[in-house]
Amino acid sequence: MSKAGYSSEIRSTQADPRGIQVASPELRDWIIAQAESGCQPADVLAAMLATGWHENVAIRAMEDTLSAHLANKARMAELREGSAVPVPLLAEHPSHLNGGDRQVQVLMQMDAPRVVVLGGFLSHEECDELVALAAKRLTRSETVVNETGGSEVNHARTSDGMFFSRGEFELCTRIERRIATLLNWPVENGEGLQVLRYLPGAEYQAHHDYFDPLQPGASTILARGGQRVGTLVMYLNTPEKGGGTTFPDVGLEVGPIKGNAVFFSYDRPDAATLTLHAGAPVIAGEKWVATKWLRQGEFN
Repeated sequence: MSKAGYSSEIRSTQADPRGIQVASPELRDWIIAQAESGCQPADVLAAMLATGWHENVAIRAMEDTLSAHLANKARMAELREGSAVPVPLLAEHPSHLNGGDRQVQVLMQMDAPRVVVLGGFLSHEECDELVALAAKRLTRSETVVNETGGSEVNHARTSDGMFFSRGEFELCTRIERRIATLLNWPVENGEGLQVLRYLPGAEYQAHHDYFDPLQPGASTILARGGQRVGTLVMYLNTPEKGGGTTFPDVGLEVGPIKGNAVFFSYDRPDAATLTLHAGAPVIAGEKWVATKWLRQGEFN
């Protein structure tokens, strides 16, 4: 392999106000160019040290730059190719779909984004049972922290919620099998059901459900089953006013009707899927929903 050559990019070090060396955009571009040309990391490091870079700064610049570059390449490949997604059998435009133990109505479908509104996905008794099981375990809802892969309370999401583990109750198992049958997606590729309660004024501002693979915490999140590729939101009651599921990019709002559900899929982690969505504020009454997120692989 060729050795890294000297250039103005690595000779021109930068320093912050405290006099500490920092990697310039030109240096990062040079590091990437050396890696793409086949240079060994040791040769790149030696070239940087020879032009005045401190060893710890040089190593950190190489690690950060190449890690971000590889993640970006992986994301670009994913955006070009897309991935398999859950798919209801809608080619012949049926009025009902087979959920295994229940026939579910097809109330509306659209292609971009891929959204399907389902009528009678849950019985009213199943809705009430889910609410009763979840009510005693509610805490303030959290959102994913991209920098760490953890979660925290966020002002954009003002609901209370909880998670069931997959198959925790017979009811969970029954619903999960129904979802798997209807969407042609393995049960084990689903996260546990999440139940949320929105009181008057509560909302979930516009967001995407997929994880940005370029964020530092993405590797921790994606290690548990890969990328999210589909979402099913099930309405457990009918609020008096408000609380719809909106898709701002396409001007769509799905009304929260007890027992109904809305499904949408996204084959790549990109806004081009048009799956930006929000839980509109509840105006009167309260809203209960159960959400199922579907992953590329087995979720654990």
